Amino acid sequence: MTRLILASQSPARTKLLADAGIRHSVLVSDVDEDAVQARYGVTDPHDTALLLARAKAEAVAALPEAEGALVIGCDSVFEFDGEAHGKPYTAAVARERMLRMSGNSGVLHTGHWLVDCRATAADDEPAEIGTDAAADGGITAPGSGATLGAVASAEVHFTEMDPEEIDAYIATGEPLHCAGSFTIDGLGGAFIRKVDGDPHAVVGLSVSTLRSLLGHANVRITDLWSAE
Repeated sequence: MTRLILASQSPARTKLLADAGIRHSVLVSDVDEDAVQARYGVTDPHDTALLLARAKAEAVAALPEAEGALVIGCDSVFEFDGEAHGKPYTAAVARERMLRMSGNSGVLHTGHWLVDCRATAADDEPAEIGTDAAADGGITAPGSGATLGAVASAEVHFTEMDPEEIDAYIATGEPLHCAGSFTIDGLGGAFIRKVDGDPHAVVGLSVSTLRSLLGHANVRITDLWSAE
């Protein structure tokens, strides 16, 4: 049976996968995002999202628990007025950002990085016998050795927000730990007028992008659908 590990502690990402019927487990990395960005000096929001997704995926892929699995790491960065906005963490930063975002638009970049930790056909280890041996001939497919990524971006258009609404939203605590200081699948959805692009990317994981990456590892996303 093919295993997928999500290298993220985001409840929105794991819920998105669950709602899409994609069987997975969660294993959180201990990546220091600020240290990674400082090391590589990346400032472009698009590239930053991919860099952090790769760092998370590779950190989890190096763990013993990831052996024999596929690992997907994700990270989101909001681009507004040419600036990269990650999580605001404080109410003051969130308020300043949201006042500027009111009635305007920005681009949410979500980086995805996939690492195939399954043994390849060239490895000396014997092929693994799967639990679905009778159905697939008795041998699970060898790993591809793939390690690759992609970014899914979407333009987010915000409604006009008055200061009282912004303060009430911030008081819920929801925007403080979200890239760009907003969500689309929670309370923040009330302030989003429209999205140009994949809405799943705004949530934090593009299912169609995941499907494409899995294809490079010779895995169909249907192989990960949960049994009813």
